[in-house]
Parts: sequence; structure tokens; C-alpha cells
Amino acid sequence: MISFGDAYVEVLKHAQEYGTETCSLSDAAGRVLAEDIEADRDLPPYDRSTRDGIAIAFDAYQNGRRSFEIEAVLAAGVPTHSLSKSSNCVEIMTGGVVPYETDTVVMYEHLEIEKGIAEIKKEPGQGQNIHKKGSDAKKGEILIEKNTRITAAEIGILAAVGYEQVPVKKNPKIAVISTGNELIEITEVPKNHQIRRSNAPTIVAALEFVHTRPMSFHISDDKDLLRQKLGYVIQEMDVLIISGGISKGKFDFLPQVLVELGADVLIHRVKQRPGKPFLFARHPSHNTLIFGYPGNPVSTFVSHHVYFNAWLDRSLGLKKKDLKVQLKSEIRGIGGMTQLIPVSVNVKKGKYQATPVPQNGSGDFISLVQADGIVIIDENIGTYADGQLAPYIKTR
Repeated sequence: MISFGDAYVEVLKHAQEYGTETCSLSDAAGRVLAEDIEADRDLPPYDRSTRDGIAIAFDAYQNGRRSFEIEAVLAAGVPTHSLSKSSNCVEIMTGGVVPYETDTVVMYEHLEIEKGIAEIKKEPGQGQNIHKKGSDAKKGEILIEKNTRITAAEIGILAAVGYEQVPVKKNPKIAVISTGNELIEITEVPKNHQIRRSNAPTIVAALEFVHTRPMSFHISDDKDLLRQKLGYVIQEMDVLIISGGISKGKFDFLPQVLVELGADVLIHRVKQRPGKPFLFARHPSHNTLIFGYPGNPVSTFVSHHVYFNAWLDRSLGLKKKDLKVQLKSEIRGIGGMTQLIPVSVNVKKGKYQATPVPQNGSGDFISLVQADGIVIIDENIGTYADGQLAPYIKTR
């Protein structure tokens, strides 16, 4: 049995790249960029009016002119107009191209307009209400860095610079497998000795939130069947995530079967609670990674968010975010055992405060709906005091 810290480092050592591909802009949200995105032209590409009003040459105002003849009306999306003389102006709408001969926009609220003459009623400032060409970014400037998770903000930029097809990192091919003779499908009515298969849908949903599309199936606690099905899937997939079958029970065949199939079991049993039986293995011939989670729902949930998500982020090149929250109450450590505690988080006086979620052991999956994340209570610290900061992993 190894420490939590050593297990975490070992898992991250096996981060892998799975290549790149392109996807349509409509499918890019949640994916990770495979290359830097540059401005294809200055942004904005022209001096842009930020108000509805008139565009004037400020020098004319400064020289005493207050009334300007309107010689054109410019809407957004039409070519600019060349002003014939500085004593004139153009009406311009928000988003319109400011004429080269003008340098100031006065909004309608500060004007009186009658018979084609605009009279300025409030002193303007030179250059006001103009979004200058190239003030946001110059052509060729990097707008979004490689290895960025694409959100709505990035989608807007990608659209603005013409990326109908987006270069993204490939996600690994993943199989989510549940084990156990007590499990039935969610459409079935359970008998007293049965429970519906819930761990696999939980993991699949977590994977879909990070935009991977796993396959999922169930294998009963039969050693020959495990060997047969896993032997095939190991050859076809990049990652297996298996729930159950890794503890010390007489029907927990998974560790032995993996060894028989040629996998190297790198981690089995970690000094942590919950999830002590956690398993991590690699098949050298196919370079397939295997994450084995204990069958109890809280153990599966915690193990996935702590280990797999960190591994996936590292594999996709995402930067690690070291989050911490303030504990709302004292938490006593367990000597030699790292605690991974689901918590609810609230904001008080500008600080994120975490409170452990009440639960009845690692089988109490109902408690997880109250959790916002997980705090890590280090095995080497005796007690975390009320108000002390603790490492935090978000789960929603």
C-alpha cells in the first residue's frame, strides 16, 4: 500500500497525448485547443463607433463650430463615407465605420437636430465613443493559447477570426465497465438482493461533462468472462475505467485477471479514505491504461474526480489549478491515511468555506448531490483547524 501523494504522482506520470483532429465550431465547446489562435486582421478592423450619433472632426469644434451639416447617414455594415469638409458631419450608428476625416462621435442624447443640422449641446472629448482600429489586438497576435479548454468566450473569438473548423486535442477512447453479480440494468425492477447499476452512468456523465464519449457495459463476477471481455477491450481502447472487483473479496478477480492478460499493476491499495483499494495498471503491449475504482459509489465518485480528471487534464495539456477552500469546522486527521472528503461550499465574507457533507459511509451515494467538491486532508497533518485552508477539487 502506497501513500496518496505517491499514487497521485504515479498516475500523472502516465499522462499521454492522443494526437489532434479538427471539429466543427458547433462541436468545439468543451474541447481543448491543439494550436494557438491568431488574429487574422486587426481587431477591431476599423475605427468603430460605439454610440449612435454624429461623427465630427474635433478640430472644427475646438475652433468654435457648434452646428454641423449632416451630409450622410452611416449604418453598421456599410462602407465608410468620405467627409467633404470639416464643417460637416455624418450621422453614424453603433458599429459603423468612422470616416477617416473625423475623430470624435457625439451621441444623439447630446444633440439637437433640425432640418439636417446637428447642434452640439454638451462639450465632447476628442476621440470619444470610438473603438480604435487594432486596439484589442493586432493582426498575427495570439488571441487564445494552445491547450485552452474552449468555453463560450473562446467560441466567440474563433467565430470572429473565421475558424469554422477548429484544431483540437483528441480525447482518448474510453470504456467504462461495471462489475458485480448484484447489479442489474436501470430499467429492471430489483429484487431484495439486487441494486441498479448506477456507478457506470455516473462515470459516463462525468466524462461527457469533459466532452469524451465513452462506451459502457457490464461484466458479471466471472473470471473467464472478465478475461475474455477485458482481453478484447484492452486491444481496442486507450483507457478502461472499471468499477468494482478490486478489493479482497472472493469474487474480486480483476487484479489477477489483469496480470494474466499481461498488464502491469502499478498501484493497488492506497493509504486514503474512501477508495483505499484504488487500482491503476498499464498494458505495455497496447499502452492501455486501466483505472480501477472500488464498487462503493462514494469511492468510485471520489477516485474518478481525484485521479482520472487530473490525469486527463495533464494528458490534454491543461494547466493545473491549485484550488483551496477555508474549512468551516475542524477536521481531525487519520494517522497515515489521507482523507478525501466531499464538501459543500458557500461564500462568506468573500471567502469560499467548505463543510463536510453528512454521509453514512462510502455507499451513501445520495449524499453526493449535496457536494460541490472534495477537500484533501493530508495524512501527515494531525488536525485541520476551523478556518484553515485545504486543497480542493471541484466536482461540479
